[in-house]
Amino acid sequence: MSRGRGALGVLAAGAAVGVASAAWGALVERRRFGIRWETVPVLPAGSRDVTVLHLSDIHMAPWQADKQQWIRDLSLVEPDFIVNTGDNLGHETANAAVEYALEPFRGIPGAFVYGSNDFFAPSPRNPARYLSGPSTMRPEAPPAKLDVDRQTAFFESLGWLDLNDHARAIEVRGSRFELFGTSDAHRDWDRLDLLPANVDEMRSEVPWSEDETGPSPVSIGVTHAPYRRVLDAFVTQGADVVFAGHTHGGQVAVPGVGALVTNSDLPRRYASGLHQWQNRTHWSWLNVSAGLGTSIYAPIRFAVRPEAVVVTLTARA
Repeated sequence: MSRGRGALGVLAAGAAVGVASAAWGALVERRRFGIRWETVPVLPAGSRDVTVLHLSDIHMAPWQADKQQWIRDLSLVEPDFIVNTGDNLGHETANAAVEYALEPFRGIPGAFVYGSNDFFAPSPRNPARYLSGPSTMRPEAPPAKLDVDRQTAFFESLGWLDLNDHARAIEVRGSRFELFGTSDAHRDWDRLDLLPANVDEMRSEVPWSEDETGPSPVSIGVTHAPYRRVLDAFVTQGADVVFAGHTHGGQVAVPGVGALVTNSDLPRRYASGLHQWQNRTHWSWLNVSAGLGTSIYAPIRFAVRPEAVVVTLTARA
C-alpha cells in the first residue's frame, strides 16, 4: 500500500511540475522579452563601430500591445542599421500592429527578408507537432494569405532594403557593406542559383566600385531559415557575418541540454546565439535569433526567452 501511495505521489508531483512549467511557458516566459548583446569583429582596422539591431520572428497579433511597445522602446538602443529576418505577421489583421511597433525606426537604414508567415497566416495545429520535425503546410487546409505587399511597401518606406533573393550595397558610418539574401529556405523558396549573379551585379553598380582608396567592403548574408545549404552558400560567397531567425531557439529547451529542435536541418547546438559556421576551409560569423514571438496556436516558450539581438560590428584586431 505504501509503495502504491509513493508511486501516486511521484506521479502527482510530476504532473504538478508539468502543469507549472506549461503555465510558466504560456503565461510568463513567452512575454519576458530581452536583449542579447553581441560583438563581432569584422570591420576594417580603424572603422567606427556599427550597431546592428536584429529583429526576427515577431509573429505579431493585433492584441499584443506589450510586444508592440517593447519593440518601439528598442529605438532607445539607437541602432545604426536594422536587420529583419522575417515572420513579422502572426494574424490576418496584424499589419497595422507591425507598423506601429516599427515606426520609431523610420529613417534608420536596414534590410529585410521574409519567412512564410509574412505570406500566410498560422493555422490551428497540435503544438506538440513542433517537436516532431520541420513544420509543413497542409494542402488540405491552405492557410489564409497575408498582406505582404503592404508590409513590403511599409518596410521600404522606412528605408529598408529588400534582400529576398537580392543583393544590395550600402554605406553606414563610413563602412561599406555588401548585403545579399534569400527567400525562405524552409519552403524551398530560396534561389541560391541566383546568388553569385546577384552579387556580381550589385558589385558592378555600387558607387564605390572604382574607388580603391576606401575601406574594403564587409559582406553580410541575410536569410530567414538557416538551412545548411544556405549557410554553406553564404560562406562560399564570402559572407563575413550571417543573420538568421526561424528556429525560435527551439521554443522549448531543456536546461542543461538545450533546444530539442530547430525546425530545420540546422544542428541543435546552433538553435540560437552567435556561432562560427564553417564550410570547407572558410567560415563566417552566424547570429541566429531566437525571435520575439510564437504562433498564436502554440503560445509557449520554455527556457528560451524571446529576444532582440544588438550586434556591435567592430574593427578586426
